Amino acid sequence: MVADPLLAVVGVVREFGDRIRTRALAGVDLVLEQGEFAALIGPSGSGKSTLLNIIGLLDRPTEGRVILAGTDTSGLDERALTTLRARTLGFVFQFHHLLPAFTAAENVMLPAWADDGVPSAAMRERALELLEAVGLSDRSGYKTNALSGGQQQRVAIARALARDPRLVLADEPTGNLDTASSDEVFELMRRFNREFGTTFLVVTHDPRIADRCSRVIEIVDGRVSRDEVRTS
Repeated sequence: MVADPLLAVVGVVREFGDRIRTRALAGVDLVLEQGEFAALIGPSGSGKSTLLNIIGLLDRPTEGRVILAGTDTSGLDERALTTLRARTLGFVFQFHHLLPAFTAAENVMLPAWADDGVPSAAMRERALELLEAVGLSDRSGYKTNALSGGQQQRVAIARALARDPRLVLADEPTGNLDTASSDEVFELMRRFNREFGTTFLVVTHDPRIADRCSRVIEIVDGRVSRDEVRTS
């Protein structure tokens, strides 16, 4: 028996505006299997961010369906979407959105903390494990504004993995970093993909990053114009 894909985007259209309609996505079909490491590329305004927001259950399509981890999200209310998002997805952004008043460990704890309402020893233990995995065990008690840009992005990756998501959506995760830090962050994500089977979909403008992914999906004018599997 063939397992269902982790993600299926089926005929997704997204339009904006009332009197004048702008079509950002024009019928996107996309399937991701568990364990893939894919780049999502395309020119500015091509629909990449719109697609990522829809896959991330932060926005709804005008037409079409998103099936995530076997659940058709079309009929879910906001509470059910929030629950599915928290249990299935992790997010890494170009601007890491860490809370500067919190320590690195507290920032990693935040997804579980927000869900449960109160921090716990188990959350802290998980945060410290992840910070050790990203090479920051000696910075767990530092406020995040005392860390370098590359270190902050490693904290953001640890935070994205705090609840063992099946799919991590990374939006330009190396776009604000120098070359050495970009390589470090990329290799860190790749290691989690290989060791734990976490699926990654990485939006990037950096051809160096895209060339090192095992699959490259290109969006042009709201449509998938290329979908190429590579050896890596």
